[in-house]
Amino acid sequence: MCKLFWKFILGFITLLATSLAALGQAPQGAPSRIEVHPIQSRTLNEAEFLNGDKGGKPVLLAGELRLPQTQAPKYPALVLVHGSGGVNGGADMWIHNLNQAGIATFVLDAFSGRGIVSTVQDQTQLHSLAMMVDAYKALDMLAKHPRIDASKISVIGFSKGAVASIFSASTRFQKMYGSDAKFASHIGLYTPCNSRYLGDTTLSGAPMRFFHGTTDDYVSVMPCRAFVEEIKQKGVDVSLTEFPDTQHGYDNPLIPSLVTVAVAQSTRNCRFAEESTGVIINAENKKPFSYADPCVAIGAHTGHNPDSTRKTVEAVIAFLKSLK
Repeated sequence: MCKLFWKFILGFITLLATSLAALGQAPQGAPSRIEVHPIQSRTLNEAEFLNGDKGGKPVLLAGELRLPQTQAPKYPALVLVHGSGGVNGGADMWIHNLNQAGIATFVLDAFSGRGIVSTVQDQTQLHSLAMMVDAYKALDMLAKHPRIDASKISVIGFSKGAVASIFSASTRFQKMYGSDAKFASHIGLYTPCNSRYLGDTTLSGAPMRFFHGTTDDYVSVMPCRAFVEEIKQKGVDVSLTEFPDTQHGYDNPLIPSLVTVAVAQSTRNCRFAEESTGVIINAENKKPFSYADPCVAIGAHTGHNPDSTRKTVEAVIAFLKSLK
C-alpha cells in the first residue's frame, strides 16, 4: 500500500513538472515575432487597372507579418491574399503550418481599409485586379524588411485573391504596378481562371501552382485546366492539383463539410475576355460584361475537406522549400 502511494505521488509530481515546463514553451507554429505593417495602396476599377492608370483612390491598408521561431538570419515569406469573405480562419491554419516550417507569413487585409466587410453578395465593391496592386505593395515592403529573404517572397491567393496571386506573374502587370522586386512563385487556391487578359501567358517565369476541387460550384476548375496547359506550352514550371469531393474554401477548418451560401454571386458559368486594352467582354455574346448578364449565378457552396487541406498544405510547404 505504501509503495503504491509513493508511486502515485511520484507520478503526480512528474506530470506536474511536465505541465509546468510546457507552460514556458511556445506551442508549435507560434511565431517568434508579430508585426503589423501599413500598406499604402490605391483602389482602381477594372478598366483603370487594365489601362495602367496611375491614379485611383489612395487607401491605407494593413497586413500582419509573423516570423518563425527558428534562428535563421532571414526567412522566406509568403503573402496571403484573402477571398471574397475577407481574412478567415483558414488564414490562421496556414500561418501556423507555415511558421512551423520556417516560413514567414504576411496576411494582407485588402478590405478593412476600404470599409468593405465582404464582397460575396456584391463583387462590384472591389475588383479582383485591384487586389494585385495591394499584393505588389506588400512585396515591396517585405523586400526591404531586414528579416526577410527578398529573393524568396512568394504569393498565395484564395478565390478572389487568387486572381491577384496568379496574374501578378504577368510581365504586363508587373511593368504597370510592380517594381524591381519579384515574387519567387505564385500559388492559387480555387482560382477564377475564367477571365483572360491580353498577354496573360507572357509571364515572369516564376513557378506556379494551382489547387482546386472538382466539385467546386462557386468557381469552376474547368477554365484553369486550359489556362495551365497554355502556360505549360510557354515552358513555365506549373501544375494543377485537383481534389475530388472538394468544395470551394475547402482549407477553412472552421466551417462544416458543406455550407450553402444562398446569396453568393458566382460567375462559374461565365467566360470573359479582354477584347482590346481595358475592354472586357462576355466571350459568349461578345458584349461588354455586366453582373446583370444571364451567366451570373446566385447561390453556391463552400465546405471544409480535411484530407484535401492536409495534402495542399504539405504540397505548398514542400514547393516553397524547393525554391532556389
